[in-house]
Amino acid sequence: MIRVVALAGLCVALAGCEAVGDDKSFDRGIDSKPLSQLQAGIWIDPNGCDHWIIDDGVEGYLSPRLNPNGTPVCSGNADERNTAIGDFKGGSSFGDVL
Repeated sequence: MIRVVALAGLCVALAGCEAVGDDKSFDRGIDSKPLSQLQAGIWIDPNGCDHWIIDDGVEGYLSPRLNPNGTPVCSGNADERNTAIGDFKGGSSFGDVL
């Protein structure tokens, strides 16, 4: 029984190791589409710096929000730290149970 459970766990873990190639701008999930068609919001980290956030129901995407010179954009609003702002779950037909 332990071997069956271990083998099933290994299969599930390896299922996430799919090669996606060089193009990281495309969602290859259930409702496949370019990420540009999904809605982005902003998550403000504990330090007050902004990050772009997208949630398509199965996968999530996060990247730092940067100024043209490459420095991080930090709103500095202490009341909104550790929160997400905007419709970051929009643009996906796959429902999110959480």
